[in-house]
Amino acid sequence: MHPGGGVTVIRAWSTNVRDALVAFLLPFATLATTVAAETRSVWPDPLVAPHVGFADETICASCHAEQTAAFARSDHAKAMAVADETTVRASFDDTRFEHDGVETRFFKRDNRFFVRTEGSDGALSDFEVKYTFGYHPLQQYLVDIGGGRLQALDIAWDAAKEEWIWLGKGSAPKPGSTYHWTGPFYRWNRTCIDCHSTDARNNFQPETGKYKSTYVATSVGCQSCHGGGARHVNWAQNPSMGSAAQSGAVMPKGDAGTCYACHSRRIKLLDGFGPGKAYLDYFSPALMRQDLYFPDGQILDEVFEYGSFQQSKMARAGVVCVDCHDAHAGTVRAEANALCTQCHAEPGSRRFAGYDPTGAFDTIAHTRHPTGSEGAQCVNCHMPQRTYMKVDPRRDHSFVVPRPDLSERYGIPNACTSCHEGKTNSWAAAQMDAWYGKTWRDRPTVAHAFASAAKGDRSSVEALRNFLADRKQSGFVRASAVAEIARVAGSASAPDVKAAATDHDALVRLGAAEAATNLPPDFRLDAIGVLLEDQARAVRVAAATALAGTQLELLGNERRAFGKAADDLKAYAEANADVAEVQGRYGLFLSGQGRVDEAEKVLLQAIVLDPTLAGSHVNLAEHYRLAGQNDKSERAYAAAVRSLPDNADLRYGHGLALVRTKVMTEAIEELEAALRLEPSDARYRTTLALALDAVGRTEEAYALLDKIIVDRTEDPDLMGTAIGLALKLGRHGEALTITERLARLQPDNSKVAALLARLRNALGK
Repeated sequence: MHPGGGVTVIRAWSTNVRDALVAFLLPFATLATTVAAETRSVWPDPLVAPHVGFADETICASCHAEQTAAFARSDHAKAMAVADETTVRASFDDTRFEHDGVETRFFKRDNRFFVRTEGSDGALSDFEVKYTFGYHPLQQYLVDIGGGRLQALDIAWDAAKEEWIWLGKGSAPKPGSTYHWTGPFYRWNRTCIDCHSTDARNNFQPETGKYKSTYVATSVGCQSCHGGGARHVNWAQNPSMGSAAQSGAVMPKGDAGTCYACHSRRIKLLDGFGPGKAYLDYFSPALMRQDLYFPDGQILDEVFEYGSFQQSKMARAGVVCVDCHDAHAGTVRAEANALCTQCHAEPGSRRFAGYDPTGAFDTIAHTRHPTGSEGAQCVNCHMPQRTYMKVDPRRDHSFVVPRPDLSERYGIPNACTSCHEGKTNSWAAAQMDAWYGKTWRDRPTVAHAFASAAKGDRSSVEALRNFLADRKQSGFVRASAVAEIARVAGSASAPDVKAAATDHDALVRLGAAEAATNLPPDFRLDAIGVLLEDQARAVRVAAATALAGTQLELLGNERRAFGKAADDLKAYAEANADVAEVQGRYGLFLSGQGRVDEAEKVLLQAIVLDPTLAGSHVNLAEHYRLAGQNDKSERAYAAAVRSLPDNADLRYGHGLALVRTKVMTEAIEELEAALRLEPSDARYRTTLALALDAVGRTEEAYALLDKIIVDRTEDPDLMGTAIGLALKLGRHGEALTITERLARLQPDNSKVAALLARLRNALGK
């Protein structure tokens, strides 16, 4: 019996069960044993444990030998393994690797693998490698640093070049910090566990800060995609139970959501996802943010496949992952262009109602490259690669058309110049003009609108509204559009957000809920109150987050719905109890609800989880400010600055806290420190100028906003401050010049227009 009560656990690894199945399935035994041996380590794995509803993975091979054999050859099967001579690919023969003055040594002792490198305290120490992580094109290694924490080394093995590589960027992080290999970012239990093992559970213990993680199988296995198989195995042992359908023992097929769970940039909302369950009930995907995607939707940061694929016509037509990829082998279903011409040919596929994929595409007339050449491959033009983790090329899945004209304007990559090194975007565009005429330049694209929105240009809003209203656009693009509209237009976007909140597409409703955080608090309830009862948990959580500061008495009939959505938000925080960023978000929600003591406890826990994460310190200090405890806020900032003196946000926040406590000399020193650390930040520059002006140092304040700075910026606050200071100093001509520029950026701003008219009249212009 399970300790939780009443549920029978099929411990399929017991001797009697295995013997029964072998007798029942004797013809498959030899192949099943061979396949299992290929992926099983010689060392036992202490993290393997029985989970309710799950069976021993090795039993699946007894019936499903063909599928198991195919899967054993896949990268999925090698996602993680106990480290031994059969699984470790790297050289541990006293190999040395040096980076940023730290020498790391890889060696073996008693047939086990070790690394000597810099620990969290900055001292060199020996760490035993417990697991391999991944297989190709690189392999990482997990070490146990105590407390159940498994950490991925940031030095990995390049399987192609057979050499060690450092995975970080820039200079090496400080020991004990977030991005040091001993820090939270590289913690397997926190960051990686969900997608590299079968039914992995991190079992974090908040009271002690330790983990008691377990899983059913070390690597990805059958039950990762098909769900727990205990009832299925029980039925196989007991034919008297009738058919699998009658006994409820049919194993569900993995659906697209099963793939998306790991192949997406997302936050986890709840544990327990499996086949047949709604993706948006367990995950909330990142939308098309400018730090994640190029303006045309191509992948920029490591976002995996979900977001780009959702933008594609193929996704809207009903194409799913397994149409192109073999679910078990993980390989594509056909080689070269034969994969695409399954549908894109003459006569082609008639499967997709409303979409016609037919045409003569695998021809020189279309590709303009010799048949069989790299340039004639569909994927090389329409699925360009971007390399992550230094050596891992991944293809974009939005199936774009090469647009060198957009590359010229926005820095977007295109397949032409990526392949033809040394050639310019202008050359590529001219070549396409010669081949196809110039109509390709007029193809609809989201790039113009999203590129303009990224710069805060209000002229982008109308184009984004058109995308939001266009039901033929993907839900992912429309959701991203409403989020950008609100970020750029603020309160003026309230009608757009409200309309999106009633959209038929759950992704668009998620975009509306997230967009509401950019509305003034008084606008939010009217715009997204309906989303508190949305059918998708991701939408409810986002809505509750946006409405955190709403007073309960204003909720009216929606008060009960808000309470349930708040419960969803709490469950999200509990499912991510070891993630400082999530605890910070939940702490701010509690703060917004006036639950001061609860909020403080959660926000302090966030700092315990990751003391070097500046945002956690900011959240705590701002909580105290919102609670009217300005002195406590200043002390929280001061303590954080002592620990993290090179963080601009903390120096800036401390400066504002000192302004509130009227310690202006020290406040200005902190604001100056913030600007030194981040000289391009318009907010820091504007605030420092205002502080200098407040103490009578107006000339110095205006000097911060000199002509070069003002001519380069598109920040309206900085420009408005410059106008005010210029007027105060009697520099009306300079004020006019800046106002004219601001009026061009904000043509609908009546206050700017009125000021411009007065200045022109005063100067006789």
